[in-house]
Amino acid sequence: MLKTLCAGVSLGSIYVFKSGIFQVSAETRYMAEPLTDRLAMAKNADLMRVRMEKYIMALQGELCRALSNEEEKGEWKVDRWVREEGGGGVTCVIQDGHVFEKAGVGVSVVHGMIPPAAVAQMNARGKKLPEGEEMPFFACGISSVIHPRNPNVPTMHFNYRYFEVKESSGKVRWWFGGGCDLTPYYLDEEDATHFHKTLKTACDKHNTKYYTKFKAWCDDYFHIKHRNISRGIGGIFFDDLDSPGAEECFAFLKECGDSVIPSYLPLVHKNKNKGYGYAERQWQLIRRGHYAEFNLVYDRGTKFGLYTPGARYESILMSLPLNAKWEYMHIPAKGSKEEKLTDILRNPRDWV
Repeated sequence: MLKTLCAGVSLGSIYVFKSGIFQVSAETRYMAEPLTDRLAMAKNADLMRVRMEKYIMALQGELCRALSNEEEKGEWKVDRWVREEGGGGVTCVIQDGHVFEKAGVGVSVVHGMIPPAAVAQMNARGKKLPEGEEMPFFACGISSVIHPRNPNVPTMHFNYRYFEVKESSGKVRWWFGGGCDLTPYYLDEEDATHFHKTLKTACDKHNTKYYTKFKAWCDDYFHIKHRNISRGIGGIFFDDLDSPGAEECFAFLKECGDSVIPSYLPLVHKNKNKGYGYAERQWQLIRRGHYAEFNLVYDRGTKFGLYTPGARYESILMSLPLNAKWEYMHIPAKGSKEEKLTDILRNPRDWV
């Protein structure tokens, strides 16, 4: 069971909620009160789980403010919720705005006992956790999907997460994961190059092999198998990152998280006022249908969330677009911009 504690809108650095007023400090500028008690966070400030929660709460606030600077109409709905099995989250959504048809930035910090079904899902990708038993776990992460109104602005998704599980022997296993990817409706090669170049710069600061490896992983992961196309033009994707050490992994994850705004916001600002018509809107809705197919059929995070007891479906399905369509046997016209994009989706290319 879940309880929504507060929902409201920002007034400068003060957020007004149903349950009261939350004062945002100049240093953190969180969108809501953290899920972990402030005193507990101070007492355990050196723990990776606390450091990660602080980081993703701050990144959520930074991204929401950056998106607000581009929006002319929408306001953030801030929904702080509690999971009775342990933990909770802060989900921030703009819906039916002028620039963003639907934009969501969610943080979750959950803990409890991981069920055998979720363990089996992890072992399917090689985790080698003990089968058939519940184990204590902790997971926190930030996830965002930005669906713009203008078809000339691409959709962007990113997710960065940290996971711990304690085996019956007392051994604690941990790992990081995440990624960031772009889904354009009309291909702008300059935008594609900027996006990938920004991600590569972040990767290269930590390991010059990361971008090539994680870009290929992204192309493979976001493949819509039943259509034999990619969801978008990729980015980076990694999972189960546990070497060379926790500090190095955390530093790399923060570098990636900090690259989200500079990789995407210039594309929004550049394209949000470009003209478009009915045909472009219909193509955008068809492509959003493909986006929804991937998220519901293949996405690992969606599956894990739905397998977790006390799952909050509204937050898990935040990534779905506000509008989409499925047109029977739609084939882009030969020589069209839509066909050009489709060819790229069938044959991923290198952008940098």
